[in-house]
Amino acid sequence: MLYIGVIANAGTTYGQEDDAMLVVELNRVNFEYDVNSLVRAFYPGEQVRVLTPESRNGKEEALREGIRMHIQLEEDGAVLAIDGRDYRWHWQKGEASDDLKADYKDEFKRFLYEVLCETTDKSLPWGNLTGIRPTKMAYSMLEQGKGDQEIIEFYRQKHYVSREKAELSLDIARRERALLAEVDYFGGYSLYIGIPFCPTTCLYCSFTSFPIAGYRRKVDDYIDCLMREMAYTAKRFRQRTLDSVYIGGGTPTTLEAGQLDRLLTSLKELFDFSRVKEFTVEAGRADSITEEKLQVLYRHGVSRISVNPQTMNQGTLDIIGRKASVEQVERAYRLARSVGFDNINMDLILGLPGELERDVQYTMDRVTALAPDSLTVHSLAIKRASRLNRWLQENRDAMGERIALLRNTDETMRIAEESAAKLGLVPYYLYRQKNMSGNFENVGYAREGKFGLYNILIMEEVQTIVACGAGSVSKRVYPDGRIERCENVKDVASFIERIDEMIERKRKLLED
Repeated sequence: MLYIGVIANAGTTYGQEDDAMLVVELNRVNFEYDVNSLVRAFYPGEQVRVLTPESRNGKEEALREGIRMHIQLEEDGAVLAIDGRDYRWHWQKGEASDDLKADYKDEFKRFLYEVLCETTDKSLPWGNLTGIRPTKMAYSMLEQGKGDQEIIEFYRQKHYVSREKAELSLDIARRERALLAEVDYFGGYSLYIGIPFCPTTCLYCSFTSFPIAGYRRKVDDYIDCLMREMAYTAKRFRQRTLDSVYIGGGTPTTLEAGQLDRLLTSLKELFDFSRVKEFTVEAGRADSITEEKLQVLYRHGVSRISVNPQTMNQGTLDIIGRKASVEQVERAYRLARSVGFDNINMDLILGLPGELERDVQYTMDRVTALAPDSLTVHSLAIKRASRLNRWLQENRDAMGERIALLRNTDETMRIAEESAAKLGLVPYYLYRQKNMSGNFENVGYAREGKFGLYNILIMEEVQTIVACGAGSVSKRVYPDGRIERCENVKDVASFIERIDEMIERKRKLLED
């Protein structure tokens, strides 16, 4: 241990291991996210709450009786009390860089990680990394001319990342650099179009999505407003090169074929597609896909689509409220091939309710038989206020052992990786989320020449992405690395009523 000094007989035991809520008392703000993320990763079956001086009221105050960990941050280090023992960290400022605050936080996270490793007797595949873009460091170090071994050792020594994950980060960063070398970061831009409608809302979903049945009368008005927002964007960026276009949601193919045609016709009329490298539409739900809709997409030059099963186990699909059957997924996929699409992605989620290793293997076997051009393998991320989290609490007793295993394992990740390799797919982008199952990651696998450019751009944040539609977020990237954002309202009716305000927000973000 590099930083930990154990103070014997500290005296206070903060709770017991089987408490429903793990409460951490922290004496300073601005460290809550890192503390919460790391503690939650070590205690995946528990809800974690971090109390700070700003939380001392109401319901938060009532939680103080359940404190199981206390962290006292000091100018020259910290003391962490857990399980009746105090651990002390002394900060060696002499090793600090010019950014003292960042150095302090980095070293504190190393200290916290080491304590949690010792008290739980386990380690994490991504070490003490809590951000969502672990490949960003490897990408930056490659840009600086660093060698492979130096980069891998940085991950392992600085952040305790496993060798496997460090090598994965480096491998992906190399592919990203090669693809982005063809992109003009500041002379170009990418475009996102949001369609916030779905056939139904899946149990796990946290995206802006509304069941189409209740919004059919608003869809045409929504498209009208979307086209106005697109027109402003096209005019504002007429001197820039459009590199990639991504239509997501929701599920874009919940639109009728005629509505899709109207939207795509307007899109192609407003924007210069002569240098677009990738045009993606998420067909997504198989129960929204028809041959007529696929023909519309193909006729308008869409180069990449997603047909997303999430799992090929029908019982799980029923649980999560994804109404498309496994057979519908397979029919939709084959229909897309017959129409002419030669770049089809499939999204999968590992860690869904009740799924064990054999269930993941079954999914991968059926997907492998279809042979998609890319796979995006997600680790389930459970939001505390989500419908899925509530469902888990209500069904925990009924599902017994299978609910206890509601998280990824090394084995499920290995099954997905090996299945992708059988298809000739290699990892090309990676990101992580809060509350991610098993402390793993989301990985995109694809054949050479089929990598999703937009996916890399949205993760690496090296190019401006203008987003249109309800719930979308535009990001302007400046040459100095600074990033500014503006958001559209999520509610469909509010978006329609306030479209002039949404355009004005963009004008303020994008003006010179």
